[in-house]
Amino acid sequence: MLLSAVIFIVAVALVFDFINGFHDAANSIATVVSTRVLSPNLAVAWAAFFNFIAAFGGGVQVANTVGKGIIDFEMLRAAGPSAVLMVIFSALMGAIVWNLLTWWWGLPSSSSHALAGGMIGATVPVLGFQGLVGSGIAKIAAFIVLSPMIGLVLGTAMMLGSIWTVRKQTPLRVDAWFRRLQLVSSAIFSFSHGTNDAQKVMGIIAVVLFGTIWKDRPFHIDWWMIISCHTAIALGTFFGGWRIVRTMGHSLTKLAPIGGFCAETGGGVTIIALAKLGIPVSTTHTITGAIVGVGTTKGWQAVRWGTAGRIIWAWVFTIPAAALVAVMVYGITKLVVGLVG
Repeated sequence: MLLSAVIFIVAVALVFDFINGFHDAANSIATVVSTRVLSPNLAVAWAAFFNFIAAFGGGVQVANTVGKGIIDFEMLRAAGPSAVLMVIFSALMGAIVWNLLTWWWGLPSSSSHALAGGMIGATVPVLGFQGLVGSGIAKIAAFIVLSPMIGLVLGTAMMLGSIWTVRKQTPLRVDAWFRRLQLVSSAIFSFSHGTNDAQKVMGIIAVVLFGTIWKDRPFHIDWWMIISCHTAIALGTFFGGWRIVRTMGHSLTKLAPIGGFCAETGGGVTIIALAKLGIPVSTTHTITGAIVGVGTTKGWQAVRWGTAGRIIWAWVFTIPAAALVAVMVYGITKLVVGLVG
């Protein structure tokens, strides 16, 4: 019975990973599609490939943070296998529901913060607030602001530097160069997306396994977790969501290939650097900041601030909304289990 429940929760975690890729596909391909460097089908295949390749060099620092830096893992494990399964199932469902809602609304919200909110909301009814790791949550909350700001600064700096570098070239030649370079920048960003986002689910799967059937073993991330999570997110990206692509690639600002290159590179470098530090940042927030930074080099009027405002509100509500859904799922699940039992 316990093994069947564990397998089910691991499967739900991989479904979340797939939805994460589906939901965040726009982050990886919006700029390369909006600048018409790649067709939509080629763009998602390109992004999915580099999502998967990140399995062989992305590390597991973020996975360890998610597994032990949001919830007090030892306290949760001590509460018993049923508590572990209930908390993780409720957390995943809270994140999945919020991701699907924001996908339907066409808003590029954060899957990372949806999962963090789900974990917070599902933990409190079981362990209370003492079951949360305050320092880890504070770090995630801080980078809601810091990651888009870093992306904005790097995107702006790269755009200004690129404009200065090609200032004596004809627009046609510049466009041709950066169309080729955007293939590289898109690959960098897709690699960073796989590095950061696939690791979140590795951490969740490790909590499930080492909190239940392997509770006598030390917490660590196995190779098969890495491969399966990168496979799931790559498949999700391949079947990615077009509603958010339109928001990111067209509604926020108008991008040329040089702008797309700078936004993707600035965002990708930011995410890879922070992932190496074990900080589960939002790829959505970071690339949005980078795109806005690129747009502002053409003047503040080049950015559609109404769209940016809608995106920011989605960021603000993601953690509390996912937490609320997780609490509701926990209550319903507990009621159903009680009735069946």
